[in-house]
Amino acid sequence: MLVRRLLAGFLVMAVAVCLAIPVLAQEKDKGKEKDKEKVKDKDPVKKEDPVKTSGDKVSIKWKFEKDKIFYQKMVTTTVQQMKVMNNDVNQTQKQTFYFKFKPTAVAAEKVTIEQEIIGVAMDIEIGGSKISYDSTKDQTANNPLGEFFKALIGSKFTIDLDPKDNKVTKVEGRDAFIAKLVAANPQMKPLLETILSAEALKEMAEPTFAVVPAKDVAKGEKWERSSKLDMGPIGKYDNKYNYVYEGPDAADKSLQIIKVDTKLEYKEPGDVAGAGGLPFKIKSAKLKSSNPVGMIKFSTTKGRLESSVTKLELKGDLQIEIGGQNTTVTLSQTQDSTITTMDDDPTAKKK
Repeated sequence: MLVRRLLAGFLVMAVAVCLAIPVLAQEKDKGKEKDKEKVKDKDPVKKEDPVKTSGDKVSIKWKFEKDKIFYQKMVTTTVQQMKVMNNDVNQTQKQTFYFKFKPTAVAAEKVTIEQEIIGVAMDIEIGGSKISYDSTKDQTANNPLGEFFKALIGSKFTIDLDPKDNKVTKVEGRDAFIAKLVAANPQMKPLLETILSAEALKEMAEPTFAVVPAKDVAKGEKWERSSKLDMGPIGKYDNKYNYVYEGPDAADKSLQIIKVDTKLEYKEPGDVAGAGGLPFKIKSAKLKSSNPVGMIKFSTTKGRLESSVTKLELKGDLQIEIGGQNTTVTLSQTQDSTITTMDDDPTAKKK
């Protein structure tokens, strides 16, 4: 009974983390940059040499055009092996999110972008329990969380971005987003209100735009960012991102290759008010990340992230209290994420 309740809790937690991923719109470097990007008033870069600046340095930065829409597809696959009370529990999650981005106002001091979730696909298996949903298909599987996943579709956020440092200063749409999800699954209200705070939404939205350096860079030049994400009863995530500019892609000189290594540190939630509706409480945790792999391709012609691939392993132990009893969960996890940017709606039905 104890293990069953724990597995049910992990399923709820998995769904909650799924919610963090879309709004975090990818990969999520959310911290402050050390250097501020210099605002330049120079002639446009020539098309035949889209990356040339002064000397050997390259300008890698976003270019926003009012009402010019672009789309992103993000696929994240997480594989976990857990040992709970001498029982082996395997979990696999594949989450696909489709986003629409529309800059609605572009100025030197602020860019306003409307972000919409236009498609979701989920394949989750925890302890032999399977849940599937795909909004891009005419027929989707019936399951208890189907309506919950369906409620994600059409959710909109208004993001205010400082283009000087790509920092998100404001995100609107939280209340409407939570209201839609709670209507689909009222039991998740305490958890959603806790993990999807206004500050958390800002932290999760920023990485879509903050993958670029705050200054022109030469081949081999390095920079870093750090970020913190507090998800209440689920715990805290401290991330450090180390970037290296590796030069233009051999096949397409307009694509700039950026290598990124991610170091993640997880911290237990500590004393928080309640458990956000979770049937267990995380008392302590010793989790370490390892073997980071990451590559970003940024188009200096289009002024946007074209694609990214990241992989990270996480291992360690958690002490969990459930039903007044303490137990140890041994966790081994790998996570692979890919992001692709495109001009056309990937969810549009083909004629």
